[in-house]
Amino acid sequence: MKSELYIARRFAFKPRSSSKPTFIVFLAVAGIALGTAALILTLSIVKGFSTQIESKLIGFSSHFQIRQAQGNLFYPLPADTLRLNNIENIDSVTPFMEKSIILQSREGENELIKPAMLKGFSRENPPAFLQKNIVDGAWFPDETLPSLHILVGKPLAESLRLSPGSRVMIISTAKGTSGKLIQAGDNIVDLLSSMELELATVSGIYETGLNEGFDDYMVIADLEAMQRFFNAEKALLSGYEVMVKDIERLNATATESVDALGYPFYGYTVFERYANLFEWLKLQRNITPLLIITITVVAVFNIISTLLVLIIEKTKEIGMLSALGLVPGKISGIFLAQAFLIALIGILVGNMLALGFSVFELHFHLITLPQKNYFIKHVPIQIELFDYLMVSCVVGLLTLVFAFIPARVAAALKPGTALLS
Repeated sequence: MKSELYIARRFAFKPRSSSKPTFIVFLAVAGIALGTAALILTLSIVKGFSTQIESKLIGFSSHFQIRQAQGNLFYPLPADTLRLNNIENIDSVTPFMEKSIILQSREGENELIKPAMLKGFSRENPPAFLQKNIVDGAWFPDETLPSLHILVGKPLAESLRLSPGSRVMIISTAKGTSGKLIQAGDNIVDLLSSMELELATVSGIYETGLNEGFDDYMVIADLEAMQRFFNAEKALLSGYEVMVKDIERLNATATESVDALGYPFYGYTVFERYANLFEWLKLQRNITPLLIITITVVAVFNIISTLLVLIIEKTKEIGMLSALGLVPGKISGIFLAQAFLIALIGILVGNMLALGFSVFELHFHLITLPQKNYFIKHVPIQIELFDYLMVSCVVGLLTLVFAFIPARVAAALKPGTALLS
């Protein structure tokens, strides 16, 4: 095989005529390099996008939630938390409380009003995801304060003209059996008689990039303070947010948790709660194989056309080699070796291009995205060794398989015909 590789290298990279076959080889190498880089970047961006959105959704809530039927508030029992923590796959259990509210602020003579959901987390186990996404202000102070402190999403804060230190009116109902603002069967008199007003102070502004139903709707508070201001002595909860160790066993763990607590508890996973968003991510992933096939076909035809041009260019040399006694199998091996060398160089260059672009983009964030549509500001790239190896192997294997066609064409040339051409 050493002789085939030597002749292949001479044929591909040592021009012997004015037509400059090395330029054709350069184009083939460039085509394979660009195709390989495009494949790797496609996989890296799709995986990075899915991973970032999924981590944001899970970070904002949890792997799954456990609530009571009809969203009723309930008294927490230590035994319930113990049952959940005893389940093998459960990593953490965080109690929370939700309450539908209306926020009212004032700008000059204008009153600004927005509906929102007030959500309380335990101060002992604050969500790290929200803490690291505070863009202005700070997390709640540790000491007990006379007024309720809240975190507001950036879009909601902009709508209400709020900033850290701003005072905002919270309008809610005093009923403690549910976190809903309006109960079934309520009339206007019942609603007005149960109305409750509370002044709150904006402690900070957060921005996760999740807009509809998240940053523009969710208001965060300390759980104990929220219970104190809205339920007096009653330490009620809306449910438990649960994180698991192995996400592959998420559905089974959620079912086991609900069975452990019994009626009237029920649970749903983050994939069920935000099914529309995860279907959108699934659609992005489903397009990836089509892109991979398209780019691979282009690379394959690129190598076939290049080898055919080289065969035409080296027809006389092929006839001379045949006349010197080189068997057709050896001639085929020469052009397969050429395909191997071109593919190897193209794949290596493509890997370096993809890795260089990925590192550069992750460091400098040159490509921006409309965050309202994509939930992220910059192109997400997830660098995985498996993607690089898989693409390299697939491109190399397909190149060698389809290079067999022009290699057989070269082997079929008759010495006399080749030398006279």
